[in-house]
Amino acid sequence: MSAATTRSRTARTPAPDRLCAEAVDLARAAAEEAAAPGVVGEHVALVSEGDRVVTHFFESKEPGYRGWRWAVTVARASRAKNVTLDETVLLPGSDALLAPEWVPWSERLRPGDMGPGDLLPTEAEDPRLEPGWTGEDEPLPNSAVSEVSQELAALADVEDAELTARPATSRGSIAAVADELGTRRARVLSRYGLRLAADRWDEEFGAKTPMAQAAPASCVTCAFLVPMAGSLKQAFGVCANEFAPADGRVVSLSYGCGGHSEAAVMPKTPKPAHALDTMRVDDYALRPADGSGSVPDRTDGSTEDLGHS
Repeated sequence: MSAATTRSRTARTPAPDRLCAEAVDLARAAAEEAAAPGVVGEHVALVSEGDRVVTHFFESKEPGYRGWRWAVTVARASRAKNVTLDETVLLPGSDALLAPEWVPWSERLRPGDMGPGDLLPTEAEDPRLEPGWTGEDEPLPNSAVSEVSQELAALADVEDAELTARPATSRGSIAAVADELGTRRARVLSRYGLRLAADRWDEEFGAKTPMAQAAPASCVTCAFLVPMAGSLKQAFGVCANEFAPADGRVVSLSYGCGGHSEAAVMPKTPKPAHALDTMRVDDYALRPADGSGSVPDRTDGSTEDLGHS
């Protein structure tokens, strides 16, 4: 082995400094000071971190920290005989018991977590929602469309006042305008919100699912598909087949299953034919009719000529 190769390996993995490697008692004392007496276990390993820098690892007996290790790093200055302490920290090992990854509180809610009485607030600037009416498409005040809209809004106010007493709302607010337009919603789904819903539905009941891959036909030609309203009706519907796996769920038009209405039509059950007709009375004669048998009714001549008595 050449000298260059030896120097390269030494640079990558330097040998532990002898004095730092022998400072096990110093490292243990530092770990016990950081933790508590009796919690620091046996010395399990040491690793060279660089020139005259060594990290000692001790077993942790702290309850709840199975597989963790106390790591104490010591160092020695060049040409010095005294070993000094760098840092002490508790680190997880390869088989350590770790807590699950931290999730922000705003992202912890998952589908199915809400129960009766739970409230899920939405942010004022939720990207999934947008105002139901912003006024951008409002006609000019002196246009004919604007006059008709005002008349319809006035009639709607009169009818609502006669039927129910609504709480007073500001006519300039989005909620009041949405109420007059008949949407009854201050905010509606934005394009971003529609896209999230479409991706979620297509992943669960879409064309790439195993059920759709093995289906004889897609939902677009199935009689059990209930169309949706709005822009999503071009790609989704609701399954109304009680025996289908997606009954009552939003499905993609390209989804399919074995319960397709036209996949296999059952033939009509044939009516059984009676071997013996018991509903009709058959007439039977007491004597056979003339000429019905193979023996003639009358003899050809007198039997005396033949010598019979």
